[in-house]
Amino acid sequence: MLSHARELRRIVGRRITLIMNDRADLALAADFDGVHVGQEDLSVEAVRRIVGPKMIVGASTHNPEQVRKADEANPDYIAIGPVFATASKENPDPVVGLEGVKLARSLTSKPLVAIGGITAANARSVIEAGADSLALISALLPDPTKSVAQFQQVLL
Repeated sequence: MLSHARELRRIVGRRITLIMNDRADLALAADFDGVHVGQEDLSVEAVRRIVGPKMIVGASTHNPEQVRKADEANPDYIAIGPVFATASKENPDPVVGLEGVKLARSLTSKPLVAIGGITAANARSVIEAGADSLALISALLPDPTKSVAQFQQVLL
């Protein structure tokens, strides 16, 4: 994983912000820009102690209580989801829907990243519900170039 991460950094240089999922150690070793942690990972505070104040630290949330707790931990951004049903995870958390995005937005002033089941067809509604940005997985496959163009057409 480290060799792949280092190769990715080499290929994209500093043109793209790279966030490592779950692994503060690999983020440091690969010179990534930040770390994203879930509910079962190290805490935001622990990651911040490892990576220092300059790296981006984000936190996943799945309900209002987790949003409140994450906001208190002071990450750089908070992710909320899954917004819609997703096939990207084996055991996904319950869907929060657009109402969950709206509620999360009311609970934090931090940048809010929506994730889970987001497609070009529903992306605009997620932004309108209060998300500042979208995390995409399945929607980019199998043709990332075409998929990105579709999202740009809908969002820009």
